[in-house]
Amino acid sequence: MLVIREATRTDAELLVTMIREFAEFERQLEDVVITADDLLRDALGTDSRVRALVAEWDGHPAGYAIYFFTYSTWVGRHGLFVEDIYVRDQFRGKGIGKALMKRMAAIAETLSCYGMRWEVLDWNTPAIDFYRSLGAELQREWFPVLFSGDRFKQFAREDDER
Repeated sequence: MLVIREATRTDAELLVTMIREFAEFERQLEDVVITADDLLRDALGTDSRVRALVAEWDGHPAGYAIYFFTYSTWVGRHGLFVEDIYVRDQFRGKGIGKALMKRMAAIAETLSCYGMRWEVLDWNTPAIDFYRSLGAELQREWFPVLFSGDRFKQFAREDDER
């Protein structure tokens, strides 16, 4: 039986484990530096800007979703951004991913969000097919942009010489 619940502070280590599993699946495990303390600070506190859901199948941790809210200046409303959605391999095919997406959609609708956004790796055709089956559209005219690391830090600290 499937249970989806809000993550609690006691889920921090479990979430880090599943985040690492997800990163390994996406072939990016070497980029993961998150700790349980990071989640306790940012996603599992009383004033958290990030929220997490845990999916359990017959009492076993089966997956998770992490999301936060954005704002669209074009629409004039908040949106829900899905940072991660992951279902462990042995629990796939049971509708858990769809249930997590439905829960986030319900949260977004309750909070009058205009919709949901997320990113998917271009090689992950099962996920792309799944998202299309939900009725979601892949936007090919927008590119995700990442500015991080040493160049980001240098840019942020530069004096503005105009």
